[in-house]
Amino acid sequence: MLKVQSNPKAGGFLSKIDVRAYTMILALLGIWAIFTYTTQGAFLTSRNLSNLFRQMSITSILAIGMVFVIVAGHIDLSVGSLMGLTGGVAAILQVWHGWQTIPAILVSLLIGLLAGLWQGWWVAYKKVPAFIVTLGGMMVFRGILIGISHGETVSPLMNSFKQIGQSYVPENIGFLLAALGIIYVTYVTVKQRYTRIKYGFTVPSLTLEIMRTTFYAVLIGLFVYLMNDYQGIPVPVLMVVVMALIFTGLATKTRFGRYVYAIGGNSEAARLSGINIRHNVLAVFVLSGLMAALGGILLTARLNAASVAAGQMAELDAIAACVIGGTSLMGGTGSIGGAIIGALVMASLDNGLSMMNTPPFWQFIVKGLILVLAVWVDIATKTRAQN
Repeated sequence: MLKVQSNPKAGGFLSKIDVRAYTMILALLGIWAIFTYTTQGAFLTSRNLSNLFRQMSITSILAIGMVFVIVAGHIDLSVGSLMGLTGGVAAILQVWHGWQTIPAILVSLLIGLLAGLWQGWWVAYKKVPAFIVTLGGMMVFRGILIGISHGETVSPLMNSFKQIGQSYVPENIGFLLAALGIIYVTYVTVKQRYTRIKYGFTVPSLTLEIMRTTFYAVLIGLFVYLMNDYQGIPVPVLMVVVMALIFTGLATKTRFGRYVYAIGGNSEAARLSGINIRHNVLAVFVLSGLMAALGGILLTARLNAASVAAGQMAELDAIAACVIGGTSLMGGTGSIGGAIIGALVMASLDNGLSMMNTPPFWQFIVKGLILVLAVWVDIATKTRAQN
């Protein structure tokens, strides 16, 4: 039996972001600097940054689930339509049938789970290519949404539902979360350093570790300060952080996560080592379906409405966020932190170009070119490593 160890390619949300992700952070800062200059400082105001982070939260949620699918060597083109369907179901149950918020959310999450289970079964057990299965799912889910909504926009929702997408964390709680985040980063850094020393691995210099920890602490503090300077941390952004921590732990600290990376890296070797490929592939599609449902709930709550157009093209933004953040379309490589950075890059481009009153077609052109460039960098890097 082959022992599958923790894969460094999985990365970590804070402490194990790879070199490519650091490069994307520098690119992101460059994008922000350009937009700050072209908008005469309006881009970096607390209000705009709050809107920017709330805008990227939907793509981030989808990308978190998509990372597992792509790492496993597959693709999910249905998440945008599934997001629209699950958000639409929640709105219909609440507006037309008078359901309370929690039951409507639970039903939406169940639909996402079942949709992921259905698609994963076709891919894992019937060997139908994921591209075809999820392309069909994209059309099916969109058709169901149009049918059950009769092509109408469903609104308004109850206040308790709207608060999920529109409310903010109070200032005091925001600072408390910042303190907890700094403590967590410090604890992880110290624990990893101690573990590497214990087992005889090389460790970075103490000065470098302190500088890196200080950088993350300043980053967390600055983020919370800027958010509190407006209205506080948006609840959707907080949900992204929570999901990122959970899925990062799932990817790096569990047998399932290690198996997914092993399957994406070499499925035949994974099969010969005794890994149940079908079971794990099914699981990644279930997770993707759940995250699409969560994205649908957040989108519907944020807009206070559900429409037949909700979620269109969202799957492409999610895939682009993953690829830009370092997830390889060849499978086996990717990180949750990188995908979130990619989502922030995509949202920054949309936000900055809109503030510059750039025609919408330029947004598609720019994002498309960046996506092609990111894939080329991935292929070129792997080719260089093989040589």
